Amino acid sequence: MQRRSFIAASAAVLATPALAAPALAVTPTPFTVILDWFINPDHAPLFAAKYSGAFTRAGLDVILIAPTDPDLPPRLLAAGKADAALSYQPQLYLLADAGLPVRRTGTLIDKPLNTLTALKASGIKTLADLKGKKIGYSVAGMETVQIATMLKSVGLSLNDVQLVNINFNLVTSLQSKEVDAVIGTYRTYEDIQLAQAGLDPVIFYPEDHGVPTSEELILLSAVAGLKNPALPRFLAALKEGTAALLADPDKILAQFVKENPTLNDKLDIASWHALPGYFAKDPAALDAGRYLAYRDFLAKAGLIKHAGPLSDYAVQV
Repeated sequence: MQRRSFIAASAAVLATPALAAPALAVTPTPFTVILDWFINPDHAPLFAAKYSGAFTRAGLDVILIAPTDPDLPPRLLAAGKADAALSYQPQLYLLADAGLPVRRTGTLIDKPLNTLTALKASGIKTLADLKGKKIGYSVAGMETVQIATMLKSVGLSLNDVQLVNINFNLVTSLQSKEVDAVIGTYRTYEDIQLAQAGLDPVIFYPEDHGVPTSEELILLSAVAGLKNPALPRFLAALKEGTAALLADPDKILAQFVKENPTLNDKLDIASWHALPGYFAKDPAALDAGRYLAYRDFLAKAGLIKHAGPLSDYAVQV
């Protein structure tokens, strides 16, 4: 990404009133963000802040890096290799339980995207219809607990279904009928992909069946970087960028696909237009009750050993 500079808002006045000193160029502050995975429409607020000039006005040179491994960003952040990293609220508690010194300081997507999805051809119309069926999952622990919670809401348990590890092959596992349903599809991506393929997805939302609402995509900062003076400027610029995105998503999209031409396809464009209602209008705002509720959910399920105070997981800078 090109480094940028901005001109100081005012210039010093020389002793001679008729002459003003030239504006001083100010070197922007580098601010590195490691994404959760490859660039995709979920990251639209970051690109909107870039394209709208919000980062430049904040005096920041924001560098976005896609990781080679989605497990790496929080660890690279903790090691001082970045100023922020993208992650997910449910994962945050596992990181804290493992002692990783990171905290949630911002949010890109403040609503859940995750779904449990079947196909109409399977005959599944309600969660109760999953009895005796195969359910595909990718992440043992977190996703199996979510499945168990959803099944409990209709009087079923994990003993009533067969769990199959499909290793993130969500769409292909449904298409090949390897499984009858999968968890981990996004309502703004795979569910759209299935619909575009004419496969009539039957979608169940975890938050409608006992799983607490969580934020899908969050920004982490290392504990050592919580007082970084660039952090609040970054969050304010991100808020400004999000407002620009919501005001004119097509304008931002045109620049996004020009810079990322491999994403100029039917699915990614549909995903882009499905996402605006999920973006946090104020990325710095913290819903304490939501974070504590999900902590308690994971503690009760035995996925975390220690239920710490809010400050162990999230702060508002």
